Amino acid sequence: MTETLIWTVVALILIGVYLSWTAGRLDRLHSRIDAARAALDAQLLRRASVTQELATSGVLDPAASIVLYEAAHAARQAEEDQREVAESELSQALRVVFGEPEQVEVVREAPGGEEAAGELAAAVRRVPMARRFHNDAVRAARALRRHRTVRWFRLAGHAPFPLAFEMDDEPPVALADRPA
Repeated sequence: MTETLIWTVVALILIGVYLSWTAGRLDRLHSRIDAARAALDAQLLRRASVTQELATSGVLDPAASIVLYEAAHAARQAEEDQREVAESELSQALRVVFGEPEQVEVVREAPGGEEAAGELAAAVRRVPMARRFHNDAVRAARALRRHRTVRWFRLAGHAPFPLAFEMDDEPPVALADRPA
């Protein structure tokens, strides 16, 4: 009788340790998602800001300036549920304007253009990386949250189900190949 009680207590302690470890792991994953989302938001904001600066600098032709400025403004002002679409439209506008290397050369030749082109190229390259880090963290949290143990014991608490950030983040070829 005593031996059975001891083994039962040991089993309950082991189950409790496993559940605690799993809940801690899930909490760390949610924290990682929050940090990755903040980094993604910062990179998206930086890309939109650099794009707006370039659009208002007078370096580009008026039509390209208007297209870039409106797309960047829409991306910065978009509500959370429309953000992915607005950011995708900014990516598309950047590809249209900077689809040809000649346009990047025009920017580089203008006073202060070398710095502006470098900043924009760096911002454009960092967005896909930040989005990939965010979506990888979301994928890991989703996989853990699908486990029966997590669902049965409600280890996720009241945390919302993590959502990936899906957008068109393909950089313009002329900017993606520039060294930082």
